[in-house]
Parts: sequence; C-alpha cells; structure tokens
Amino acid sequence: MQVQSSALCAAKPLSTPLRVGAKSPFSTSTASDPSSMATAGPKWAQKTITLPPLSRGCHLITPKITKEIDQDLSEFKCGLAHLFLQHTSASLTINENYDSDVRDDTETFLNRIVPEGTSAPWKHTLEGPDDMPAHIKSSMFGCDLMIPISNGKLNMGTWQGIWLCEHRDYPSARKVVITLNGI
Repeated sequence: MQVQSSALCAAKPLSTPLRVGAKSPFSTSTASDPSSMATAGPKWAQKTITLPPLSRGCHLITPKITKEIDQDLSEFKCGLAHLFLQHTSASLTINENYDSDVRDDTETFLNRIVPEGTSAPWKHTLEGPDDMPAHIKSSMFGCDLMIPISNGKLNMGTWQGIWLCEHRDYPSARKVVITLNGI
C-alpha cells in the first residue's frame, strides 16, 4: 500500500496571554524527510471566553465560539479544538444546528428523566431544587468537547452545532476554556 503525504503549514498560537509551544517528543521526522507530513512541531494555544447568562435550555453557541477564535483558528491547517466548560450545572454537546425544536425536545427529555422539585429524592438541595438535577444533567452530557480542525475551520458535519445546555433556573455567565493544538 502506498501512502501519499503532503506538506502542512505550521500555525501561529492564539494571541492570548497563555501560550505554550513545543516540538512534539514523538516526532522524529523533519520537513526535509519526503515521507513526513509535519513541517514543524505542534503548537498549543488557549483562550478562556465568557458566555453571557442564557435561560434554561439548550442553546446553539457555535457562532459565539467561532467568532472568538475564528481569526486564530484560520492559522491551523490540521489539529484539534478542545472546549472545556468550567461549571457543574451546565453542559456542552454537539447536536442539530438547524431546527430549534431539537433543542426544545432535548430539554423536555432531560426534564422527564431527571426529577426535580421538592418530591425529588435528592439530598443535595442547599442551592435550590434545580441544582442537583442540573449536576446530573451536566454529567450526562459532559463538560467538554473535542472537535477536529481542518484547513482553519472546525470540521463538523453540515447539521452539527455546539450547544451549551443551561440546567439552572437562574443562570449565570459561563466560562469555556478553548485549547487549540495543531500545525
């Protein structure tokens, strides 16, 4: 079997205070090696963004995320974008980006499978009757996403979008740490 290779260009890190750049300890090939796809070691960059408070439910945030990182993302030919939500009562997921009914139906589903209110069996109620259900829902979807980067863009399917699912009745601003790695 013959493997085709192509030269990939190196990327500049995000223009934010935290920058870490290092050549991969696993890379032994160089740009002069014709079988090598790498032209330089991988770059790491990180940025924390704050999303404004959103009402309870699932919200499409892809445009907000890409607006914050688009210019820097365009410098990456190939890599990964990692999104990490720094909260335990909201979650991130990738799902339908076109029909908002999918977000509404997902919220309805979550509310049916995770009981809430004074009749719910939860011990943790100090922060309100919606808090423990919010923690459970957050654990169900998770607080992080990994998305491929291809040619300066997040490489998601046509109908895929990034959602922030707010599980509290009284939301607050949410912080997302975005880490880009690639070449």
